[in-house]
Amino acid sequence: MSSFLFNLLNGLTLAALYFLVASGFTLIYGLMRVVNLSHGAFYLLGGYFGYSAATAANSFSLGLAAGGLGIAALGLLVQKGLLRFVAGQDLRQVMLTLGLAIFLDDLILVIWGGDTFSVPAPAWLRSVMDMGEFFYPQYRLFVLALGMATFVGLLGLLKHTRLGALIRAGVDDAEMVDAMGVNINLVFTLTFMLGCALAGMGGVVGGVFLSLFPTADSEILVLGLAVVIIGGRGSLVGAALGSILVGILNVFGQTAFPELAYFVVFGPMAIILAFRPTGLMGSKG
Repeated sequence: MSSFLFNLLNGLTLAALYFLVASGFTLIYGLMRVVNLSHGAFYLLGGYFGYSAATAANSFSLGLAAGGLGIAALGLLVQKGLLRFVAGQDLRQVMLTLGLAIFLDDLILVIWGGDTFSVPAPAWLRSVMDMGEFFYPQYRLFVLALGMATFVGLLGLLKHTRLGALIRAGVDDAEMVDAMGVNINLVFTLTFMLGCALAGMGGVVGGVFLSLFPTADSEILVLGLAVVIIGGRGSLVGAALGSILVGILNVFGQTAFPELAYFVVFGPMAIILAFRPTGLMGSKG
């Protein structure tokens, strides 16, 4: 029983990390219709930004801010300097962002080398908590709480703020919103930067217990895509459900069937899509 609960907690904390990354992808792809395959590279680069800042200043908080703000700034450059030229052209967006991901991977290799790094956790989260039948790392419980707080914050932003209303209205009819005097391009730029910031912060958070190494972006991108596809495009609730499903299946799959770990994740995804082509919470629109 203790082994089951331990793996369940591992799955939930991993799901919280997946949600941090996938929620940013949901904002960018699901709401803005931008196919950003460099999202995984943003995650990894944000992790390296956070690692460098955290080790230099001996501050996890500063590292988290550096990862989020640094990738948000990069997102601004990418959105204004590259993606605006291929707006509404899915195939060109795929090729452009895939090429950008390869470039960023090579840049990471040049700057930080091929070694594996771990972002130092804050001192107050380096101990373990007595869960009765076993001890569990406090940091991973912090990740779970952070994921839940991010979900509540994003849901509140989209459902109960003017910015959220403008984002949803812009997705449905950008020309009408623009005609009403709202700078919809600025709204979408801020949304893109927020999605990128979430990826960068996810890299810092995940860099503590998953570590940072070249090619780590590929795995997080594939799993993030699985989360969005299972949950449904543009749905934060769907992203949360997809994250929980992928996180738990990933942990239990690696424990019980290590040689079939990916099948345990993507097999159920295929079954879900067979009956719900738009995902658990997705719409046909």
